Amino acid sequence: MAAKTFDMIVIGAGPGGYVAAIRGAQLGLNVAIVEREHLGGICLNWGCIPTKALLRSAEVFHLMHRAKEFGLKADGIGYDLDAVVQRSRGVAKQLSGGIGHLMKKNKITVFMGEATLPKKGTVSVKTDKGTEELSSKAIVVATGARARELPGLEADGDLVWTYKHALMPKRMPKKLLVIGSGAIGIEFASFFNTLGADTTVVEVLDRVLPVEDAEISAFAKKAFAKQGMKIMEKSTVKKLDRAKGKVTAHIEAGGKTETMEFDTVISAVGIVGNVENLGLEGLGVKIDRTHVVTDEYCRTGVEGLYAIGDIAGAPWLAHKASHEGVMVAELIAGKKAHPIKPNTIAGCTYCHPQVASVGLTEAKAKEAGYEVKVGRFPFIGNGKAIALGEAEGLVKTVFDAKTGELLGAHMIGAEVTELIQGYVVGRTLETTEGELMETVFPHPTLSEMMHEAVLDAYGRALHI
Repeated sequence: MAAKTFDMIVIGAGPGGYVAAIRGAQLGLNVAIVEREHLGGICLNWGCIPTKALLRSAEVFHLMHRAKEFGLKADGIGYDLDAVVQRSRGVAKQLSGGIGHLMKKNKITVFMGEATLPKKGTVSVKTDKGTEELSSKAIVVATGARARELPGLEADGDLVWTYKHALMPKRMPKKLLVIGSGAIGIEFASFFNTLGADTTVVEVLDRVLPVEDAEISAFAKKAFAKQGMKIMEKSTVKKLDRAKGKVTAHIEAGGKTETMEFDTVISAVGIVGNVENLGLEGLGVKIDRTHVVTDEYCRTGVEGLYAIGDIAGAPWLAHKASHEGVMVAELIAGKKAHPIKPNTIAGCTYCHPQVASVGLTEAKAKEAGYEVKVGRFPFIGNGKAIALGEAEGLVKTVFDAKTGELLGAHMIGAEVTELIQGYVVGRTLETTEGELMETVFPHPTLSEMMHEAVLDAYGRALHI
């Protein structure tokens, strides 16, 4: 059977792949996309979106317990875990269905099946009905990543969970161990802790949320401890002994090992790229620690073959994948494309309190040789934060003392994941402190703290 020919073939329909396909179609390309499981990929079905739905339920539950603070009455407060999960799955299903609609709208041909690359310019798709042979001069690999599993700490779906198991829990943990305090680990720790689990978080590095600014990490640790979480830093889970209904964790810290019992363990120790069984190595693609090596335009070095999103390395963020998808589609269509600058990509963690950042931390800026000016503004100094009952938080800015360039911004507190984009735009436009100072921020809003944190870096803060 003759191969079906397309201008562009995308393998993987996550936030990188489906966006690449849409942009390609917008530019007049005949596009095919291959997906082995669900349109929308991990992000829409098992990651970004359903976790936010769970965390929203936890947030509302937390607020219900604070009803008296707002002059309200709420008796008999409780939750139905199955209903919480069903809402989350419903949100994911709705959005996944929306991707299907977008594929039809943009006349993108969808193949549901397993893709391989038998030779340059060819994609073989194994479907329920047989094998389809597709050909194109431009192929985009967007196969994403999956949870990393460490020897002895492998998930079994019963006592030890990955994020997938945690999204559809069979029971509510009573005593929970979370291994890893990155975004995934801390978000699940925050969710289950809020619903009443006795939660312990173990982090091998010297602080929680280790990619964040040290000051923000320290603030977060205090907030988590206040909520009842036990945080163990510079600690390693060496072994898990599993028995009926319980897990005994051997945790090493400071050269000593202690044992602790839990009924549930969530392993959140990073991700590995889905590079296997595609045929990448046979085409000459270079793979480094489960991720495809690319240049700034996501080119693999093999003519006509691109890799985007999690499979192409850090930062492992859906919005980075989507932007790469647009860039690659524009390259394929012969347009001028703009490569991504990693230091202009925000990272967001949706725990309670939320954490968001962009650019260099204070320590990284100093390591890079910058002389810095640092501004800080606490939530307690903001009228809207106090009115919301959310007076715990901090906004921090880092500037180049010589040029006034905004090097980085770091935030913790209510809704900071919505605020950070203001600083992202500033970074992208190469904004200086003067332009930010001269910007009028609306009152009363949380965004006023962003202005004050800029002013504070230059000794001009008004409300603290």
